[in-house]
Formats: sequence, structure tokens, C-alpha cells
Amino acid sequence: MAEIEVINFADRPSLLSRYMLELRDVTIQNDPMRFRANLERIGQIMAYEISKRLHYRNEEVTTPLGTAVCQTPADRVVLATILRAGLPYHHGFLTYFDHAENAFVSAYRRYREKGDTFDVVVEYMASPDIEGKTLILVDPMLATGSSMELAYKALLNRGVPATIHVASVIASQQSVEYVRRHFPADRTTLWCGAIDPEINAHQYIVPGLGDAGDLAYGEKL
Repeated sequence: MAEIEVINFADRPSLLSRYMLELRDVTIQNDPMRFRANLERIGQIMAYEISKRLHYRNEEVTTPLGTAVCQTPADRVVLATILRAGLPYHHGFLTYFDHAENAFVSAYRRYREKGDTFDVVVEYMASPDIEGKTLILVDPMLATGSSMELAYKALLNRGVPATIHVASVIASQQSVEYVRRHFPADRTTLWCGAIDPEINAHQYIVPGLGDAGDLAYGEKL
């Protein structure tokens, strides 16, 4: 049986590793501008790596001295993110996939009155048609995987993509297994900056980096 391919950038150190260090370091991450910039940089690096998986076609262009044949992506790409922490990460992807269409899903944890249990609620979605396209679904933190799954299911109301790339900055091992169980194995690739071993009672990734949305945009009520 086919299994979703998981690419962990921590297995092959690169400049991305430096940005990961700064995202995690409590003495650095308290600078929101730098935190957002590092999310954006990681998005750019991942976008470049994902671009190697696309299909390309030759296109002839005119130069001042003649003509040249260049390759350009043949796939129609839709970049989708989960609000709000995903915005700077999404922008990093968009600076590379600058011809992509975009989709946004509002999904949040609604905690129950007692304990640490919660439901994931989707309240808003704006998306183009994704039928037969390449869907790149990005969210910095993949803790349980349930928000990512619900966002994907909501997007299916706009069609069925030909290929799916799920991209996170930090994922838990539990969420990796969750994605493997709930996304189509024959056309999904999971990209992770790092995979951490566990989540705590509050469903936060450990060691993780904290609340990415709060670090990027300030605390919420």
C-alpha cells in the first residue's frame, strides 16, 4: 500500500536550520518582525524545493540578441493557508509562486468548558476552483493534524486537486501519522522543517516554539 512521502528538512541541514533556531530561541523570538521574517524565509526555501516536483513546459522568449528556450511551470498552483499564523509563511511561498492563486481558511480551536479538550471550527473560507490543480496547503504548526484535515475538507468544496503538498514549519510525530491516515497517499507529500516527538496536554508541540500566531501578531483574548 502506498504511503504519504514525508520530507523532514532537519534530516539534511541547510540554511533553513538557522531560521528554525531563531524561531525556537526564546531570546530571539520575542521580536515579532524577526519572527515573521523567519517564517517567510522558511516558506521561500520550501517553495523552491516543492517547485522541483512540478511539471514544466518549454517556452520561447525573445532577448535583445535573439531567442531562448526557457522552462516554466505547467501546473496550476493554488496556495492555501490557515489564518492567522499562516500568513507570513504563506507570503514566503507567494514570493516564489507569484503566479499562484490563493485560498484562505479560518480554523481555530474552540476549547470546551472543562479541561484541555477542544473542537476545531472552520468559520470562513475564500478559495478559487482547485479542480485538477496543485494544492499547496501551508500552516506553520502541525500539532494534531485535525485543523489541516478540516481545512482540506473545506477546500474540497471547490474541487479535487491533482496533487497536494502539505507544508509545516514544525510538526509533531502524532500529526505526521494523522496526515498519513487522512490524506490521499497517492498524491500527497508532507514537508516539515522539523518533526518534534510529542504534544502536551494543551495540544502544543514539544519542544515546539510556543504559539506561532501570538509570536507573529501579538496575544489574543
